[in-house]
Amino acid sequence: MRRSIAVCAGDHICVGTHQLPPHAYFVGSAVFHYLGPAFAVLLFARVEPLGVAWLRIAAAAAVFALWRRPWRRFARLDARGRWTLVAWGGVLAVMNACFYLAIDRLPLGTVAAIEFLPVIALAALGTRTLRNAAALALAVGGVYLLTDVRLEGEPVGVALALANALLFALYIVLGHRVAQGNGIGGIDGLAASMLVALVVVTPIAGADALPALVDPVALAAGLGVGVASSVIPYVCDQLAMARLARSTYALLVSLLPATATAIGILVLGQVPTAVELAGVALVIGGVAVHRERSRQSPEVAGQPQLVQDRL
Repeated sequence: MRRSIAVCAGDHICVGTHQLPPHAYFVGSAVFHYLGPAFAVLLFARVEPLGVAWLRIAAAAAVFALWRRPWRRFARLDARGRWTLVAWGGVLAVMNACFYLAIDRLPLGTVAAIEFLPVIALAALGTRTLRNAAALALAVGGVYLLTDVRLEGEPVGVALALANALLFALYIVLGHRVAQGNGIGGIDGLAASMLVALVVVTPIAGADALPALVDPVALAAGLGVGVASSVIPYVCDQLAMARLARSTYALLVSLLPATATAIGILVLGQVPTAVELAGVALVIGGVAVHRERSRQSPEVAGQPQLVQDRL
């Protein structure tokens, strides 16, 4: 069986003449962004958190290497493009290490809420209308309600969550640059950065992953976490970032605490309070109110090129 697939600018994939909107890619990213880590929490019984972080990055790097062979694109980049990918890979490595150490100490929804805080600044930079200012205020209010943090209870967890949050903001800035930068490569750039991340994270977390290498169950679970946590959501991020303004994407990220709360209920049994549910409602309201400034879509510059995909 064969079917036509349109390959559009910026790594977009269209079936026939219909292309998914960028917000649909973001929803895919939002679901898997915390679904994989939720299962990773269950894996903590077999592997230390840093070991799980290493398994996640190693699995994703292996998948990307086989799928994209990113070293070919990396070799053709200029020095600035290469340094962008190297910096992004370093951010991915340390961000994931901090994230797993944080969710080992704090509820997933709390870490997600803290993760959003620096992103508020990115969204605020793109706010140009009263409507979008109101949307941002709703999202901030929702995150405030979701962030039930007691510094005296788990200061190390809070510090790790804050470090993860700052690195997540850098992830958005660098990821947006890769998605919309000429020649850097979108998904190919992501694949190259994931290989860099593996190099960076191995001295930090490789030793903690050694027990998993002789545990088939942990190894298989780590592979699943890597695909669910780093391959699917990061690819969706690139497809969304290529067509969304950075400020719009940053505001959409405010959905992540709501997503994390829902996944925490379903997978980990972390039931939210009434206040936390109100926070989720405010976050969703903020995203619903926001409107992106109209701008020319990248795909109008030329017609999609049809290629054949053998099924």
